[in-house]
Amino acid sequence: MIDLRALRNDPDRLRASQRARGEDEAVVDELLDLDERRRSALSAFESLRAEQKSFGKSVSKAQGDERQKLLDRAKELAQQVKEADAESQRLEQDLQTLLRTVPNIVEEGAPAGGEEDYVVLETVGTPPAFDFEPKDHLELGERLGAIDMERGAKVSGARFYFLTGVGAQLQMALLNLAMEQAIQAGFVPMIPPVLVKPESMEGTGFLGAHASEVYHLPEDDLYLVGTSEVPLASYHRDEIIDALPRRYVGWSSCFRREAGSYGKDTRGIIRVHQFDKVEMFSYCDPEDAHEEHLRLLNWEKEMLAKVELPYRVIDVAAGDLGTSAARKYDCEAWVPTQSRYRELTSTSNCTEFQARRLSVRHRDDEGRTRPVATLNGTLATTRWIVAILENHQQADGSVRVPEALRKYLGREVLEPVAR
Repeated sequence: MIDLRALRNDPDRLRASQRARGEDEAVVDELLDLDERRRSALSAFESLRAEQKSFGKSVSKAQGDERQKLLDRAKELAQQVKEADAESQRLEQDLQTLLRTVPNIVEEGAPAGGEEDYVVLETVGTPPAFDFEPKDHLELGERLGAIDMERGAKVSGARFYFLTGVGAQLQMALLNLAMEQAIQAGFVPMIPPVLVKPESMEGTGFLGAHASEVYHLPEDDLYLVGTSEVPLASYHRDEIIDALPRRYVGWSSCFRREAGSYGKDTRGIIRVHQFDKVEMFSYCDPEDAHEEHLRLLNWEKEMLAKVELPYRVIDVAAGDLGTSAARKYDCEAWVPTQSRYRELTSTSNCTEFQARRLSVRHRDDEGRTRPVATLNGTLATTRWIVAILENHQQADGSVRVPEALRKYLGREVLEPVAR
């Protein structure tokens, strides 16, 4: 959540952020009003409480009628203290509830606007020029014996699939390559739980505007994660971290309901309910967050280069940022049969927003505790298979294996299988 002290000192910064996101900036005045009333109520409670404590000494010394009068007043004062405390707590709850509806403040320099208002920062590589009619990833995957959508739907329903044979091997190769790169860069490898408590999901900002995307198990009150960002962000919940940065890389299955995507990307494995992902996660000093964000982006670009994909980097517009993100960069790979770029990676700087919700802090040089900054970035997912198959396909339906993946797959070419 946002910092109340920063809000009091510079409310126009949040107003500008809300405008950039296309959100209602009236919430700023509502927050300031609630905060003022809460602080006033707390001051009144503390004043009455102090009077009550002082009054108790007078009662103990009084006698006769005077003592009774003081006892009556003490009773009246106790009721006032109780009411003032209740009012203070009610306003505190109202303030916290409203605060949790407010998205993170957008980083200066992020584009304003909605989904189509991104800015292309760079384009890397050249889309392949085929001298044959390219096949899409599903046709290639079926011919290779790598993807089985029909049985996925039979077993689990729409947007489910089996990765079979070289498809399963390709995914494991891809994710192992990503883990290897992250470990070499100093990340601690993690296989986190994929079921989390409500406070973990809410603390990372996924139970607000994005709640419809999340699978919930009501009987257990647990949530299936859509990214290992959630358990990794909660790993140090209610802790003080002494050494920064802390970098983790998580390998997990991820689950998304894809609410609101009816009719979109129904063919193949571009938009599915379950996929595997390797996710980088960093806790760092807030003053270092901007540079750490660029480091995560560079690690993503390094991984894309290893699998030899043409891609572009976009600066995501404020109105298309998630609740927790102050800035986000996406890397989008070229998909030949769609003649367009599609997102493969995303890296977000969440500044102190998640850490305030999850109470993750660090000690500064003067020994004071402050919230950390949290950042996340995708290093590989199942969706990468789409771009790898399509960009590296050959005229006979085979697919050339990028050199970096060959040591894991033990082959240079994926060949069609006999039907």
